[in-house]
Amino acid sequence: MTSMIRYSCKRQPDDRSWFAMQHTTTNLPSFELDAIECGEHLLRLNNDAPHRNNYFKIVWITAGSGTCQIDLEQMDLTPDRVYCITPGQLHHFRANDDVRGYILTFSPDFLLIPDDTTSLIFRANSLQKNAYARVIKVNEEMQKEMLDMLQKMLKEYYNFFLLRSEILRGLLKIFLIYLTRQYEPSTTNAVKPKTIDLVNKFFDIVEKKYMTHKLVSVYAEELCITPNHLNEIVKKASGFPASHHIRQRVLLEAKRQAAYSGASMKEIAYNLGFEDISHFSKFFKNLSGLNFTNYKKTAIQYARY
Repeated sequence: MTSMIRYSCKRQPDDRSWFAMQHTTTNLPSFELDAIECGEHLLRLNNDAPHRNNYFKIVWITAGSGTCQIDLEQMDLTPDRVYCITPGQLHHFRANDDVRGYILTFSPDFLLIPDDTTSLIFRANSLQKNAYARVIKVNEEMQKEMLDMLQKMLKEYYNFFLLRSEILRGLLKIFLIYLTRQYEPSTTNAVKPKTIDLVNKFFDIVEKKYMTHKLVSVYAEELCITPNHLNEIVKKASGFPASHHIRQRVLLEAKRQAAYSGASMKEIAYNLGFEDISHFSKFFKNLSGLNFTNYKKTAIQYARY
């Protein structure tokens, strides 16, 4: 099998946010699949500093060791683990020379999501136990099916017949379904598909507008439902009301900027739509339980592990 193959459908515009201009990888194709088979291929995985991209990334470690940092959480690289990274998530891999596996990247428009439940593993941080990283252990029974999908995707790269993109898209969706079956969300409540669709739309809007929109009523109006109903369905799906997730998304970005941007508290407050710095300071302490200045000092040291 070829050690590295690449399939490109179209290129994405650069993310010009404050952090992206410093650390976002640019001009990457909409779909890319790499097999890590020797040390030289680790250049595709390892980076000198934490960075974030405007596409999804799946890293499946099949052998070897190392460390990675996703947002503010550091963890070990372990065989038979899949690390799922969403657009905008800060991440930093340090894989040892013995690491083997696969790196799968694709843009949202390639998969045409959200259009079904195959993207659950990438949904907003409320739908999982860990707010920062999605790490999935691949069970032995499912490995064969998932590896088969990867082999078919690799093979399809060399097929220049009609509808190649559609075949790759279909194989990718099947691969994500296999992955989602092994994913254990934090809630066990039975939620109707229509409700899940509304909740997913809510999180999509939050991801786009959390810097300027802080009220549940704004999101409810865009979804054509009442604020109470929105809080109710989001709580049923995730265990927390919509207001909680809006605040947590703002807090997560505040923590990212505090740890990596070098911006002052005033600058971060402004970036996140706070006109009053004292309001932002109280907001940060109430949600995180920590003083912003003390948190920033600790976070900067931790980010430089």
